[in-house]
Amino acid sequence: MNAPTDHTHLAPQLQLREVPAALVEALQQRFGARCSTAQVVREQHGRDESIFDVPPPTAVVFAESTQDVADAVKLAAQHKVPVIPFGVGSSLEGHLLAIQGGISIDVSRMDQVLSVNAEDLTVTVQPGITRKAVNEAVKHEGLFFPIDPGADASIGGMTATRASGTNAVRYGTMRENVLALEVVTARGEVIRTGTRAKKSSAGYDLTRLMVGSEGTLGVITEVTLKLYPLPEAISAAICSFPTIEAAVRTVIQIIQMGVPIARCELIDAGTVRMVNAHSKLGLREAHMLLMEFHGSPASVQEQAETVQEIAKEFGGNDFEWATTPEERSRLWTARHNAYFAAIQSRPGCRAISTDTCVPISRLADCLLDSVAEADASGIPYFLVGHVGDGNFHFGYLIDPANPEEHRVAEELNHQLVHRALQLEGTCTGEHGVGLHKMDFLRREAGDGAIDMMRTIKQALDPDNILNPGKIFAL
Repeated sequence: MNAPTDHTHLAPQLQLREVPAALVEALQQRFGARCSTAQVVREQHGRDESIFDVPPPTAVVFAESTQDVADAVKLAAQHKVPVIPFGVGSSLEGHLLAIQGGISIDVSRMDQVLSVNAEDLTVTVQPGITRKAVNEAVKHEGLFFPIDPGADASIGGMTATRASGTNAVRYGTMRENVLALEVVTARGEVIRTGTRAKKSSAGYDLTRLMVGSEGTLGVITEVTLKLYPLPEAISAAICSFPTIEAAVRTVIQIIQMGVPIARCELIDAGTVRMVNAHSKLGLREAHMLLMEFHGSPASVQEQAETVQEIAKEFGGNDFEWATTPEERSRLWTARHNAYFAAIQSRPGCRAISTDTCVPISRLADCLLDSVAEADASGIPYFLVGHVGDGNFHFGYLIDPANPEEHRVAEELNHQLVHRALQLEGTCTGEHGVGLHKMDFLRREAGDGAIDMMRTIKQALDPDNILNPGKIFAL
């Protein structure tokens, strides 16, 4: 980003710590060429998809094993220097930015499937493997991993941010689908949490503590995931609506009737236009639901017929079907590329992305008022949503050289999140807190809960070296 950004609200976190030359020398001695201080490498690891522009880390360590991670953390801990885990850099809220300096630990080379236990429907992987690679590795067993946040994110990053995505309405989020972890603590100790058993009453649930901790409590080095049998039948359908409200009311009715729909995505007309231009599609440029049904051929047909009847009640058009894997893949690839389609629609822009999640009964109240505010602002935006579970995303497309557009976009974000909280929702359904939503988390959770989180952080990381300045301030 070329223009300066107002970071006054981040001032307590933007306090760079000195990284001693002795630490860099020790890292280079231990890791050789796998410890880089090259400017281009540092800059690559000092930015994500957020709007923030802060200095890059002092060095980047490319880990290839759990021992590598443990050794890097131990060396950093000796000098009380921050360490920031890095997967593929697809986060949206500033999670991986070195706002207090330090070193980045890149785990992208830790990308192996360690074991597949098909009989138990589990797989154990290293953190750098991406979700697509996991599915490629297990499909020959007739299994798949359903969590799909859109980007081909790393499993470690998805675990750290408690990601979800398009399939969450049926299969849940990373919270429900991570069974066990291997984690390197702030002292460089390697611990294990959980087992491959489906449940346990043994002690504190450290696995759930780590899932969603955004690298602030430990560096994840191994993940055991739940798998699911590939559905016997899969069908995808598009249904266009005259208004966003009609589409949203349809979704609410689908969920309240208990239809086990696998995916239910909202794309507004403006975003459909962007997607058509980017992905060379010919979708009807109207508000639409993109849906997918999983199950036996009979159950898929029954689900689709039920949803079609509901959609007709709200003015929905007849379904347009995509039944072959190629057709479905093309549709979902276009949906997943909506972010890039939006960026391309306004050359030189940056996106201020945000997401909220509300109880399904309050979805229309939250979404429609937020659309009205965005339309009135004059700021271009894209809108997509995993609306089957009450989660939706706005991306405000701003000129980075125009401070007024940045201000207006942040005000829209503020109004959206405030509304979601009033409706008993959350400030972020899946992006995580990172830097961007720290103030909102306090409003959502309250001072008492934040103080408890802070107590946990200080107990596990007394020198505050694990991704400091994220989620809340110390």
